[in-house]
Amino acid sequence: MNRSKLLLLIEVAIFAGIGLVLDMLSINLWFQGGSISLVMVPIVLMSIRWGLVGGLSTGLIIGILQILAGRAYILYPAQGFLDYFIAFTVVGLAALVRHKVLQARNEQRKGKMITYIVLGAVFGGLFRLITHVIAGVIFFSEAAEGKNVWIYSLVYNGGYMIPSIILTAIVCSIIFVAAPRLIEHRNNV
Repeated sequence: MNRSKLLLLIEVAIFAGIGLVLDMLSINLWFQGGSISLVMVPIVLMSIRWGLVGGLSTGLIIGILQILAGRAYILYPAQGFLDYFIAFTVVGLAALVRHKVLQARNEQRKGKMITYIVLGAVFGGLFRLITHVIAGVIFFSEAAEGKNVWIYSLVYNGGYMIPSIILTAIVCSIIFVAAPRLIEHRNNV
């Protein structure tokens, strides 16, 4: 195994562990699950730092760790798969802006870099929100009590996801502006 792959694996493990801790320091909103947290920060950081492989891997591991740590609210296996395995993995799609973040950093354009970091956090967070909304429609439709199940699921999941997305975008921007060298990994360890 070359140094780059080893470094990626080590960072995925460390950032996934940080993600689990950040999830434990959350503000719970709903009895059935859903909390405002910074759990997406390590996923977005790894997405910008390593690209899709780093981001998707970190998200998947965080979802698995939440289940293993008893932090998951699972009623049905397929719902657990959507709400934990898929929902946290897709946050890694924040990597879609990685090239633009690197370009802005190289051009020393802080405002442009922040814009793309925020866009990445929003993309990843929205993909996670969409996954939770779909799981809510499929598995928790009885909770809507006759109301439009799509609107119910969107309001329920948006209630904690939108603040989480905003916080993630702010924290990631602050981290990368304060230490732009963190954007790219180095193989000279």
